[in-house]
Amino acid sequence: MHLDVLELRNFYYRSALGRAAQRVVRDQLLALWPQAKGETVAGFGFATPLLRPYLGQARRVIGLMPGQQGVMSWPATLPNVVTLCEETRWPLGTGTVDRLILLHGLETSERPAALLDECRRVLDPGGRAMFIVPNRAGLWSRSDRTPFGHGRPYSTGQLENLLKAHDFAPERHISALYMPPSERRFWLRSAQFWERNGRRLSVFRAGGVLMIEASTQLFRPRRPGLPATVRKPLRLLEGLAQPEAKPI
Repeated sequence: MHLDVLELRNFYYRSALGRAAQRVVRDQLLALWPQAKGETVAGFGFATPLLRPYLGQARRVIGLMPGQQGVMSWPATLPNVVTLCEETRWPLGTGTVDRLILLHGLETSERPAALLDECRRVLDPGGRAMFIVPNRAGLWSRSDRTPFGHGRPYSTGQLENLLKAHDFAPERHISALYMPPSERRFWLRSAQFWERNGRRLSVFRAGGVLMIEASTQLFRPRRPGLPATVRKPLRLLEGLAQPEAKPI
């Protein structure tokens, strides 16, 4: 079940923990996708906190918010680029998106298979998608005080297998949000330290979110092709007498 847009807005824009989480995840995204010049970038769910860096360079930026969640105008100081849509029917043409970001979209969906099919439809044949979901092994998925504590968390293997089943090819993955989901000043001030060192410290080995980049597969055979050899060839002349060569 999707969270309410007001809860998401209050977390990311009005709480210290949400602003810290926004900054951490956005920095990781920019490390993977530093630019999108001349491209169409779309975000589904509540991806607006991650779309701002692309406003000045992308050809077009689109925010898609599902009806179950609700919608808000964004960005505040520029013309609105966000629209309300059905979860599995987006107002976008087939193959029109170069880069797609899902944040708080997949794990809260009641129809994840249909949602992934819609992601696949709108992506350009050479397009890429970034799926950001709660990490099943992380601390953030165990606390319902943040949006990452709602919906279905994933392990890396679970998410990759799901993507492959819908014609996506996982390219690379990273974890983020190694800091605990706490409003205490110590954790907020040390957020960057935990992001730099979290992977090397066993206590915080599992980040709060998984980020998996996937490309679209141009072709995937739906069934095996014909075998190279026929095991039981049809013998049309079987049973007929074979001609015998007679001496002249």
